[in-house]
Amino acid sequence: MNRPRVLIALSLTAALLPVAAAAQQTAPVTAISKADMTAVLQHKGTEGAGVDRQMKVVDLGKYNMAIGVLRRGPTKPGAPVGAITHSQVTEVFYVVSGAATLVTGFDVIKPVPFPADIEIVKIAVGPSTNGTFKAGDRLPIAPGDIVIVPAGVPHGFDDIKDELTYLSFRPDPDHVLPAGYVHPALRK
Repeated sequence: MNRPRVLIALSLTAALLPVAAAAQQTAPVTAISKADMTAVLQHKGTEGAGVDRQMKVVDLGKYNMAIGVLRRGPTKPGAPVGAITHSQVTEVFYVVSGAATLVTGFDVIKPVPFPADIEIVKIAVGPSTNGTFKAGDRLPIAPGDIVIVPAGVPHGFDDIKDELTYLSFRPDPDHVLPAGYVHPALRK
């Protein structure tokens, strides 16, 4: 046995162990295809079949990243605009199709907390409240638009003529969303 070669091999192994450990702790790449999004939107089961359909929640160490797809139907002209506020989760919207007016602001009537045990809270948005806008800022949105709604900001939609489909990217620094969640339509 050649001692210098053994020592070099042991030294290299010892030097590379931290690199290998770091590589194992890095989250894997996660992909969501257009076909996946379509499958989730067409899903008819009971779990994840509401307007807000969380596709995946990925644990990235310091935070979770959740990706949801939402499809909203037409709103009634002149009807009150619902306001939802997520206390811990920011949302980044990317409009896929349709058009609407995004309403934001803090003039909300009778905000009521969602029960902690309902699906939208447990899987999609974390602790949240629901109310109705008395007034608010109005921003027209259309395909290709991106909007960031920070945690704690009430938001809702108005002026949807047919339907609005958008992706919601949800950074979750408090890990309130279930890491590893996969929508039933995507489970293998």
